[in-house]
Amino acid sequence: MPLLLAALLTGQVAAAATTVELLATEPAEHAVTLGSGQTFYIRIGYSTETPVRIWARPYFDGREVNAGSNPSHLYEGKGETLAWFFFLGEPGQQVDEIRISAGDGSTAGTEVLLKLPVRITAGSHAAPDASEPAWLTHLKAEDERLQREDYERRMSEPIGVGDGLFAIGFMLAVLAIGIGGIALPVRAIRRWQGGWRIAAAVPALWVAFVVLRIVVGTSFDPTSHNLWPFEIAQASAVSLVLIGVIALAKHLRVSHP
Repeated sequence: MPLLLAALLTGQVAAAATTVELLATEPAEHAVTLGSGQTFYIRIGYSTETPVRIWARPYFDGREVNAGSNPSHLYEGKGETLAWFFFLGEPGQQVDEIRISAGDGSTAGTEVLLKLPVRITAGSHAAPDASEPAWLTHLKAEDERLQREDYERRMSEPIGVGDGLFAIGFMLAVLAIGIGGIALPVRAIRRWQGGWRIAAAVPALWVAFVVLRIVVGTSFDPTSHNLWPFEIAQASAVSLVLIGVIALAKHLRVSHP
């Protein structure tokens, strides 16, 4: 059955002479509830005459689901690669389709080559301990090797002044959002009274929940939150919006009792 499904789901873009094929998934079932922080892995076979990157993204009812997914290395020729995703939202999120695309990352230069129908739900409990298949262990090791090579290559390339300033500015912005999303609610909790203090605790608890989820998730699967700084930045951005709305409401209430 898996081989038949893989054959039916093989996709290609003739112009680019690129094909991808579903070889396996982990968990192997396509109707499954993922544990908290659990990752869904996809083993993909590829054949391409031009260098491409390959991604897998989850969808539900035709809309992309809030999830973390793999970055992509540059592939050429024939081989296998590993794609994956994990839920970022609350338990109960669903995925009914995984779209595997290949290209250069631009809208015009990237095509969806394969659509995998699934029924995947985000659970609230930790995933049970289970041994991973040999192919997953092998592809994880290969992915780590490619990541090291990509990192070493980037480190050996000279950085332009503009790129350096942009990188510094971006990191400072992310850091400021992360600190602000935590510090401002805590400051409000210490200074406000009554119901306003309780309201200020909501964004603080939200950031704390996201951090706790990352800690718990990585304790079970170290690869489950590879983009954790951005997860914290996202949560902090939400926290900043919430505390801003609450502060505005408090100001209006005091100004117009």
